[in-house]
Amino acid sequence: MRILVVEDEARMSDLLQQGLTEEGHVVHVAKDGSEGLATALASAFDVIVLDVMLPRMDGFTVVRRLRQSSNNTPILLLTARDRMADVVNGLDAGADDYLTKPFAFEILLARLRAIARRGPIPQSVFLKCADLCLDTTTRKVTRDGRLITLTPTEYSLLEVLLRNAGRPVSRSVMLQSVWGFDSEVEENTVEAFVRLLRNKVDAPFGPKLIHTVRGFGYCLQLPDCK
Repeated sequence: MRILVVEDEARMSDLLQQGLTEEGHVVHVAKDGSEGLATALASAFDVIVLDVMLPRMDGFTVVRRLRQSSNNTPILLLTARDRMADVVNGLDAGADDYLTKPFAFEILLARLRAIARRGPIPQSVFLKCADLCLDTTTRKVTRDGRLITLTPTEYSLLEVLLRNAGRPVSRSVMLQSVWGFDSEVEENTVEAFVRLLRNKVDAPFGPKLIHTVRGFGYCLQLPDCK
């Protein structure tokens, strides 16, 4: 399974990453709520393991934002808060299960297997922004009805931007989503590929869709991002 772990405590995130990787899963780690939300929206995961007490955005808010964005990835909340009200709050927000710390790793694995049995994650077949359309099944990209030929990396970058259409996406999230968390690729590589993407997606058409958010990243939408 592809698993996103959102945990700010370094020791816990390292243990989860090591243990789940040893079980044969592909594990990505985010260190705070905002990064976790952006990563979950930018890439497809089979399960999300989400701490509740996180910097920048708490786990309950992350769950609500994901569900409001029609992201139905199964979510397992991890927390030391075991009050009944907290459990109810987490499940009502849209989480699928709730595990309190400390916990046995075997129980965590069993809970993950249980919530993953829901089947394939529903994904949008078509991603659109204005007259730009991406078919995630056939990987066909068109603008104004004209076919656009992209390399695999250009396609992956465009998919990340389209899944977040109207929202700025940081360079770090784009790096992690396309090249992986352990990649040594630098942010200027993202800029180089965005230039290539603009030459194919924007230059032959109008108006411009890919906008630079200075000091942060990029945004895909008709007007400039605020």
